[in-house]
Amino acid sequence: MTTGISPSTTSSTTTPPNGFALWWKNSRKTILPPLFGTAGFLLFWQLSSSLGLTKLAGPLSLFTEERTRDLLLYPFFDRGGLDKGLFLHAMSSLSRVALGYSLAAIVGIGVGIAVGLNKTLDRAFDPLFQFLRMVAPLAWVPIALVLFQNNQPAAIFVIFITSIWPILINTAEGVRQIPQDYRNVAQVLQMSNRRFFTKVLIPSALPYIFTGLRISIGLAWLAIIAAEIVMPGTPGVGFFIWDAYQNSYVSDIVLGVIWIGAIGLILDRLMTWLQKRISSDH
Repeated sequence: MTTGISPSTTSSTTTPPNGFALWWKNSRKTILPPLFGTAGFLLFWQLSSSLGLTKLAGPLSLFTEERTRDLLLYPFFDRGGLDKGLFLHAMSSLSRVALGYSLAAIVGIGVGIAVGLNKTLDRAFDPLFQFLRMVAPLAWVPIALVLFQNNQPAAIFVIFITSIWPILINTAEGVRQIPQDYRNVAQVLQMSNRRFFTKVLIPSALPYIFTGLRISIGLAWLAIIAAEIVMPGTPGVGFFIWDAYQNSYVSDIVLGVIWIGAIGLILDRLMTWLQKRISSDH
């Protein structure tokens, strides 16, 4: 007696998902929770504003207020002076962050390596480093203005002095944590200082260095916003928010805060991506 295979059996074979369906299947658990969380927060915020529980404008004001809507939709305008779109203000702030943060990274990594390798230097300067890192960014603003007599270099100095300490301290700690076995092998192989630096020290300390760099990028961004608020006539996101507050443009303040948070998140993710790329090479 022969048995046949019914057509329904052969046609019931499911095709594995591909393309968008496969991406959604793998990513939905990562994407949906933050979307629901953000939507819930925005809904609570809007209801609180609409019911009069808070005087802060709700997120819908970004679209219902004509002035804020124009700022949101046209971030590139430049009417001269300080009358600029938010994108240009953000670029002014980021240019200062780039300079101050780059200086902090170069000096912080260099001094951190020196301190980590030399116990005498570590004992001599660690109390000073710990003391200075406790000073709030705004406390450096009047000192910077006295030193430089100009807003631009003063702002860069505030970024530098605020962001250098996590880089320096984490780099020094990373160098101190290099296993003694690695140092012994380097001595046995009679490695040159350059080879020890590139093959042992940097790969071993790299996670600590990037921890400091990631912390410092956030501090640098916070520092420049605070500095711009108290430095009159300095274009930037901080100035934009302070000017909106002075003129009672509450929805403009909300828009500025959203820009600050978005740029800060992008900087953090960029640093994380850079860490993965460089770490994979080592």
